Amino acid sequence: MRSIGSPAELERRRHLAVQRIDEGYPTADVAEFLGIDPRSVRRWVAAYRRHGSAGLTAHAAPGRPPKLTRCQEKVVRRWLSENPAEFGFATDLWTCSRLARLIREEWDIRLNPRYLSRWLHARGFTPQRPRRVPRERNERAIADWLARDWPRIKKTPAGGARRSP
Repeated sequence: MRSIGSPAELERRRHLAVQRIDEGYPTADVAEFLGIDPRSVRRWVAAYRRHGSAGLTAHAAPGRPPKLTRCQEKVVRRWLSENPAEFGFATDLWTCSRLARLIREEWDIRLNPRYLSRWLHARGFTPQRPRRVPRERNERAIADWLARDWPRIKKTPAGGARRSP
């Protein structure tokens, strides 16, 4: 699996690993320092000895290119920090469907809401649900009841003795 980082950063790490090996550090120590498997260090050293610095150059990441640019990703993250009602939605809850709709309206990019859920999770966003509060809840009436009735109803230890602190 490919390490996380820009191609330039990964290339810099490969050069650092080869440099450390040339300085006499053991492969296991270099791998532990870089947080990688020792086999990767051995593979990089072999590529360097076979092709020189060209053997350590970064290659394009395989797979489909992302649909959203980095700038668009930043805009989406900013949207998530704002209230969905500001964008014309009925409630204050972001959903993947709403976000996909907003992306489609803004940039004409179609993203599947299920994919968008994984995309958000990979960027550190977790599903959040608002705490449900009944409309009939009256905080003042609750506070009055706790002050007036609760001490009368609350059980005390046998014999009415107070507990030691």
